[in-house]
Amino acid sequence: MKIYEGYIEKILNINGEKRKVLIKPNETLLRVIREKIGLTGTKIGCENGDCGACTILINDIPQKSCMTLAIEINEDDKITTIEGIDDENIKKAFIEEDAFQCGFCTSGFIVNVYALLKKNSNPDDEMIREYLESNLCRCTGYAGIENALKKLIKK
Repeated sequence: MKIYEGYIEKILNINGEKRKVLIKPNETLLRVIREKIGLTGTKIGCENGDCGACTILINDIPQKSCMTLAIEINEDDKITTIEGIDDENIKKAFIEEDAFQCGFCTSGFIVNVYALLKKNSNPDDEMIREYLESNLCRCTGYAGIENALKKLIKK
């Protein structure tokens, strides 16, 4: 069919569920996740890798989905979006520490915090800075975000 010319069928493993999608070679993973899969927790921010609002995990490594072409993903790659993070302690800590204001950046920060704690349950200040500096909070809620993370480390 003419309508499918230029599209490629891919199977993406998102949040433990295999999803078949038709993509164009130039589509970012961000756009595919939001517009074709319908998971809108991953936010569209700067779309040039600066803000981190689109952060997801690919094989447990934080990645900016606006900088990743969907065609680069293999069927065996595990993609985790904010919807796939089931750690209620992180969400609770963010609420208790007022770690968000407008909330636009929150999903990206939660994904990064989840990845950090999964990799190291007791990270030092340098590692915390490294993980959090990849995301921007336009409301400057950094103190609350760092407090939420440190609260989780103490548990």
